[in-house]
Amino acid sequence: MKVIVYGLGIIGGSVCAALKRAGHTVYAKNRNKHSIAYALEHNIIDGEARSYEGADAVILALPPSIVMHELDCGNFPEGMIVADVCGVKEPLERIVLSRPRAYRYVGLHPMAGKETSGIASASADMFRGANLIFTLNEGTDKAALEVMKRLGKDMGFLRFVECSARRHDEMIALTSQLAHVVSNAYVKSPFTEICMGFTGGSYQDMTRIAGVDEVMWSELFFLNRENLIDEIERLRQELGRFSDVLENGDEEELQALMVEGKDYYTRFLHKN
Repeated sequence: MKVIVYGLGIIGGSVCAALKRAGHTVYAKNRNKHSIAYALEHNIIDGEARSYEGADAVILALPPSIVMHELDCGNFPEGMIVADVCGVKEPLERIVLSRPRAYRYVGLHPMAGKETSGIASASADMFRGANLIFTLNEGTDKAALEVMKRLGKDMGFLRFVECSARRHDEMIALTSQLAHVVSNAYVKSPFTEICMGFTGGSYQDMTRIAGVDEVMWSELFFLNRENLIDEIERLRQELGRFSDVLENGDEEELQALMVEGKDYYTRFLHKN
């Protein structure tokens, strides 16, 4: 298949690298020509796309605001499969469904990434064994969905999940966005600057994603702010329970709180 990927950041670059390795013809669009040059030099793409003509599918790997503009105004040939890999879905789907479209839209969200960014961080192995979410609505074209599933398999994804755009955004507020908020807040302790030698895996796990791109992530947070606020409030309440128990000096109650969390985690492991 011929696939055009618009956006050569870490995710778009990894999509290109994985699909090209799988034998597909991959072209890319990107406003930064240095990324195009890098992708060509490192055999990540076959060439630069000047338009969307001739492609079997287009994958938009750009910040949400740019993706929404492209979904609304992009010059896609009739019948073309157009997918995106944004971390929010309901605002994008509203744009797509706001009027009849000539293209066939499929929402994707690859549950993989790194704390770094840019084409130099891309990898053909980025998605190996990872989850890929498909967001569907009543107008989703089944044939287009199957094409994107085949491409997903070729990229190395192990598990496919189908859901509505609304359910996606509710779940991502917990599994992705809240984790980034917590990491950013956690690292702001005054002891962080002097903690060298006191850190282990737990600290590194908690702080690893504190340094992500603030421009892109703040946009994602605002587009999904109602769901994210709900998750922040739930976490605030749980932290308050720990604080209250510690202040009261009730060790048995503290242990009960920890067992409660352990039980939640055990049930999660058994379902996965």
